Amino acid sequence: MRNVVRRYHRLLGARTWPRPWPINHLRCLIPWPRYSPWLETGTAVPIRGAKSKTTVKFDDLPQGPLEPMLDTTEDEDKGPTYPTVVRQARNNMRKFDNCVVLTRVGSFYELYFEQATEYGPLLNLKVAQKRSKVGLPSVPMAGFPFFQLDRFLKILVQDLSKYVAVSEEFANDPSNKVKSGGLMFDRRVTRIITPGTLIDEKFMDPDENNFLLAVQPLEHVDVPQLAGGQPEELTGNVIESALNSVPVGLAWLDLSTGEFLTQSTNLSTLPSALARIGAKEVILSDGLHGSVKEMLSGFVEHDRRLLTYHPAKYAELPISAWASMLESPVPLADEAAFTPEETSAGSMLLTYVVHKLQGRDIRLQPPQRRRDSETMNIDKTSLKGLEVLATSKEGISGGKGSLLHTVRRTVTRSGSRLLKDWISSPSASLPVINARLDLVSHLLQEAQLREEIGNELRRSSDCQRLVQRFSLGRGDADDLISLLRTIETTDSIAAILQRATPSKSPAESGFEATCPLQRLSCRFSLDDPRALAHRISSAIDEEGLLRNHRKEETESARYVSAAQDVLQSEASAAHFGGMPRAVRVKGVQQSFSEQETDEEDDWIMCRTASPVLQGLHDSLSKLRQQKEHLTVMLRNQTGAQSLSLRYIAGSGHVCHVKGVKDVRHIGRAALDGRSGRATKSTRTFYNSDWTDLGAKMDMVKFQIRAEEQQVLRELREQVVMNLVKLRQNAAVLDELDIGCAFANLAEEQGFTRPMLNNSRKHKIIGGRHPTVKIGLEEGGKAFVKNDCFVGEEERVWLITGPNMGGKSTFLRQNALISILAQTGCFVPAEHAELGIVDQIFSRVGSADDLFRDQSTFMVEMLETAIILRQATSRSFVIMDEIGRGTTPEDGVAIAFACLHHLHHHNQCRTLFATHFHVLAELAKDFEQLACYCADVAEGTDGSFSYVHRLRRGVNKASHALKVARLAGLPEKAIRMAETVLARLGPASATKCHLARRLYESTPWSTVNAEAAVTNYIGGRKQSFVDVDDDGKQIGNAMGNK
Repeated sequence: MRNVVRRYHRLLGARTWPRPWPINHLRCLIPWPRYSPWLETGTAVPIRGAKSKTTVKFDDLPQGPLEPMLDTTEDEDKGPTYPTVVRQARNNMRKFDNCVVLTRVGSFYELYFEQATEYGPLLNLKVAQKRSKVGLPSVPMAGFPFFQLDRFLKILVQDLSKYVAVSEEFANDPSNKVKSGGLMFDRRVTRIITPGTLIDEKFMDPDENNFLLAVQPLEHVDVPQLAGGQPEELTGNVIESALNSVPVGLAWLDLSTGEFLTQSTNLSTLPSALARIGAKEVILSDGLHGSVKEMLSGFVEHDRRLLTYHPAKYAELPISAWASMLESPVPLADEAAFTPEETSAGSMLLTYVVHKLQGRDIRLQPPQRRRDSETMNIDKTSLKGLEVLATSKEGISGGKGSLLHTVRRTVTRSGSRLLKDWISSPSASLPVINARLDLVSHLLQEAQLREEIGNELRRSSDCQRLVQRFSLGRGDADDLISLLRTIETTDSIAAILQRATPSKSPAESGFEATCPLQRLSCRFSLDDPRALAHRISSAIDEEGLLRNHRKEETESARYVSAAQDVLQSEASAAHFGGMPRAVRVKGVQQSFSEQETDEEDDWIMCRTASPVLQGLHDSLSKLRQQKEHLTVMLRNQTGAQSLSLRYIAGSGHVCHVKGVKDVRHIGRAALDGRSGRATKSTRTFYNSDWTDLGAKMDMVKFQIRAEEQQVLRELREQVVMNLVKLRQNAAVLDELDIGCAFANLAEEQGFTRPMLNNSRKHKIIGGRHPTVKIGLEEGGKAFVKNDCFVGEEERVWLITGPNMGGKSTFLRQNALISILAQTGCFVPAEHAELGIVDQIFSRVGSADDLFRDQSTFMVEMLETAIILRQATSRSFVIMDEIGRGTTPEDGVAIAFACLHHLHHHNQCRTLFATHFHVLAELAKDFEQLACYCADVAEGTDGSFSYVHRLRRGVNKASHALKVARLAGLPEKAIRMAETVLARLGPASATKCHLARRLYESTPWSTVNAEAAVTNYIGGRKQSFVDVDDDGKQIGNAMGNK
């Protein structure tokens, strides 16, 4: 037992060892009833008793062939034979060679060998040397108390992205002890924890899903076949285009909630899918090779996700093999919808999870297959540029300034996660969108109803993660109480919805389809959950559970009290961070020898939870009555009225007397021949009747604990049986939470309901940027509203105006309005009529990627290329200042080429902001293009103000020097800039005239979808060149000054 305390002292890095602890002081370190009987008999430790003879009948001996004894030697290590614990840890380190192995030893988790040396300093742990056998070198070790496991898992798994194998200890029963050569404990890995396989760790973000994603491309990619040509005829662009079209299957799940989804995509859209899903860990098959592997690994690493390779053989399971891991099997009719790549990805994902859980049963929701046609696709660049989920600077998910933060009014954790999913993947289905908007409209009109529902939702727990813990066998009594409250909340909300629904006769057809509250109410499944809630309520003693928690907190403090003198004298404040609160604040109030068990035990189950439990409690009550009678009898015999019958840790069942007067009354005859501890004012002694009675009470208590665990197991099974209904009810609560949140947002910010249809319209009156408006109002400023009528008649808006004139804000606010509308939220506008958008693209801002040898302009061109290749007639595109990263001449050429391509080939709704005013002249004849601009109002005294409201026309003054002066550029620099600008002004006008004349002489009617335009204006020649797919020149115009 001293080794336990010495181990803790050694892990804290103490230089000296304090006085030895009396062995009877340490009994509380051993979980009851697993302790040696000699601890109850006092300080004397029997070495060997009297000789005895044991007789065993032949028929009682084991029959049949003898099983081989477990070989406790190291399988692979031919070197030194270390102690058992170290040897078991070394074997686990070999078996799980890519993991950090945490080995449970008593009340500590420990690292050994090179892992202790490597990770001990990173975890701020003292690396000590564990003594080995004589003649063997010591072993480096580091460790921490078991109750700090979550703290160190966060550092290893979340911060360092390591895999952690947790090795627990299991007591060997007598037969296994013989087979193992006398080992008291067997230590084996029960779980491998990775960033994507977290379940209920305390450091998980409650507002975000913890997704694990498997990516499986088409096997045996034949590039010539995909490209439709012979290998020798393929160019680099053709090969790249063929690779981008390679089908890819995605499968991802959240082990903490049980969500399981799949999707089919291709390599070109995979980066957007990775950004949207936001997986913590991505799995690839180790059978991948060639260009496909390089592209996939590049995408994952660029997205800064942990990449794991899994054996390819596990990607060959059929969907029917998934049934054992799902709460319900996939219907045969739905299996055909999954592509081979999706099936392979799903199989690889599930086998990976089973391996990490070391065979533990799991119950996931049936896979939901997502189709591209059902959601709006927001590409990776747009998610970042529009700051949908996180701000561009901080990059914190849901941070202030992001769209998610602006609209989030949910009151439940699961509702926040669903809201993030809706915003990152808005619906493209009119029925789904209108159903969400109907619910928001109804709740917006019922403020009292919203308040009642919100109050009830605040009482609920995170039901999705709650029931998943039970499906993994990890739910405890506290989780059952939380589930009880959630079921009660569901029942109350169902009643509220029923009262709020107007009464209609069944004959009135269509009522259920038109009333949003009725649609939600009909999705509740309440009968079986109500029965489960009643069973939980009648079984669990909540007051006893609270008392038990207080006792556990105190016990945690006692567990480390042996090291308190070391901490207080030598440790720094950082060492106290992981200690229980009782230790940090109050320390240990009593020594081990003074700690006594409570007179009344705290049970977590009601005595009526089962007939067996009732009978055991009745037996315990009778024993307690006998204890009371024995107490009265002993008081009369000794004359000591303060006498009480107690159990003291390390001493056992004793008679305790307190007070000098009563101590004197005790005679030797009353001590039954055995005395205990004695002081001036207290004395303990042993009594055989109390020893026997106490042993009987301990046995009954042990049986009660065992029966309580049996009742708990039965309750877990009942929760699992109701898994589908509980998850279904939780989904309804989440949607209701979002509906109330959107209604509160609309009332608070004055949002209006959008009208959506299948047209190409984008009609916004009085539109506002949802996040910029709030930021300006916090600074005491007003936001200027703007209209936007881009669509069928004016498909492209070319927007010019001064710097800081609001062009970028206007572009982004219209994209965000489309996202909010298709999410099912009201929008920041006075009127909104929108056609369904299939994809949103944005090219805004500037950034480089020097690590991948990509300049700012290269990044801009890569993003632009994706837009021109992937945008359809139903897409919505915003482009801001294309071509600004190069010379003005080249920039104008590229900007015009993009504008021309979007207008004539993509034919999508486009907002195109630029400072290249010449584009207005070049695009003058575009039939469905309109020019709008912002202005600057200048006063006679030199003052100016921005007019953020757009008007039709072109503003050829960017007023960049005004912005420079506002930014604080030195006045000398400003005057120099004014001089240079005055000199360049006429030349710039001449270039615009020449550019227009050259454009009119170019045969633009022959331009195809892949045409490229270059422009050179300078010196003595100007040219526009158009090329076809083969690179041949098809148009040219030249002129001289």
